[in-house]
Amino acid sequence: MPPLPFRFALLLICFAPSLLSAAERPNFVVFIADDVSWNDFGCYGNQGARTPNIDALAADGMKFTNAYLTASSCSPSRCSIITGRYPHNNGAASELHRPLPEHLIKFPKLLKEAGYYTALAGKDHMPQDNANEQAVWDTKRGPNVPGNKGGEGHWVDVVQKRPQDQPFFFWFAATDAHRDWNGDNEWREDRYGPKHNPADVEVSPYLRDTPATRDDLASYHNEVTRFDYFIGQVVAELKKQNALDNTLIFVMADNGRPFPRGKTRVHDSGMKTPFVLHWPAGIEQPGSTTKSLISVIDIAPTVLTLAGAKVPEQFQGFSFANVLQDPTAVHRHYAFSEHNWHDYEAHGRAVRDSQGMLYVRNARPEKAWLGPADSVSSPSHKDLQTANAEGKLTAPQADVLLEPRPSEELYDTRKDPLQTNNLISDQQYAKHLAELRSVMDTWQKETGDSVPTNYTIDHYDREMGYIDSKTGERIRGDRPYGDWPGFDRKSSEINAPGPR
Repeated sequence: MPPLPFRFALLLICFAPSLLSAAERPNFVVFIADDVSWNDFGCYGNQGARTPNIDALAADGMKFTNAYLTASSCSPSRCSIITGRYPHNNGAASELHRPLPEHLIKFPKLLKEAGYYTALAGKDHMPQDNANEQAVWDTKRGPNVPGNKGGEGHWVDVVQKRPQDQPFFFWFAATDAHRDWNGDNEWREDRYGPKHNPADVEVSPYLRDTPATRDDLASYHNEVTRFDYFIGQVVAELKKQNALDNTLIFVMADNGRPFPRGKTRVHDSGMKTPFVLHWPAGIEQPGSTTKSLISVIDIAPTVLTLAGAKVPEQFQGFSFANVLQDPTAVHRHYAFSEHNWHDYEAHGRAVRDSQGMLYVRNARPEKAWLGPADSVSSPSHKDLQTANAEGKLTAPQADVLLEPRPSEELYDTRKDPLQTNNLISDQQYAKHLAELRSVMDTWQKETGDSVPTNYTIDHYDREMGYIDSKTGERIRGDRPYGDWPGFDRKSSEINAPGPR
């Protein structure tokens, strides 16, 4: 049976999901890249990127230009997506590598209970106890495949071996483009084409334009292209199975690129995610672009709603299924993000409004926001350190190493897309500042956010990162953890969503 017209199917999903057959219920595939910024796909205007398969999905689907993560940090971001909750409402999982509380639900579990076949293939990094994991996934495969450390090697096989009598949900997570660039050593020109030429890459204003930085960026783009290739392979297999039309595909990332002023930052360079959706049976205007403000905690309720599954109170996000019908629909007025411990101590909060204003609050302004330790060890970061010693940094580059930082920042991203002109003292923006301060206060109060006093300290050296510059050896970051944000307020038991 062909898929039902979208509006009629959506009405059935919302009011009478039991009337839909397995063939009529949509399938879902989430492709999630590791450490890729929003503008590193060709469809977002990057002339140095080579992502033909993602670009094709955007050309026939829907591209979001205002989709935001809740954390620009691997496991806190992924845990937030899969629980539909803000990081500080996920307990210890608000900080890197730490586990989710046992009582929190990963939304694929609800899909499985609703009759879906669920599979995870690739990077997990959403730790929880084993009993919960078995209840979430029918199939789970790790990222290590001979000749493909990018984590994509099992994807097509999972699609091929799925049960044919069930709708499916696949979480396909790459380790591309996480450092340390294993894609260069595993490169296959017959699959991915030639490697990226360092002379052709686009160098961000936050970086120095040097040969070492260009080489670093070229290696990064190689891994983005490998991620794109395997997406194309899965799409081809879905076509072969006549399953593509009724499969809602998400293409996104967990956080910004692993470069200075990218990953871990609450600014757009770290928190804004590429977000491409493809669903021939459900997107009413193929090839459309939407400016609707979306938070990644909205993914879980959207998928559950479209699947006809229950959406418990645990989920703090809201379904944006209506945006798939109307790209001009207003979904949110505010989107919130946070920066907690990731190799280095931090407590940053940000709120964006639908008019392009960004407000940042920093509870630990005495320390620079350097990024993760592997980025601090990178050639790109070392080039900035050298230029800083020589007094040659531009304003955007200087922000990478700025210490102390402002305790508050305000940006008009429509006029200042790089977010380098802090308007916190500009009286023309006094009303915006007052509004966003109030909205932030309300969000932190209602969701149980707090600033811990027994906080997790730096695990790595702030100058060297995780590589000892004298010995060249990896530094172990095995210092103890402290309390997480919201610990004192039992925030993992709070479901209030805060302002929308």
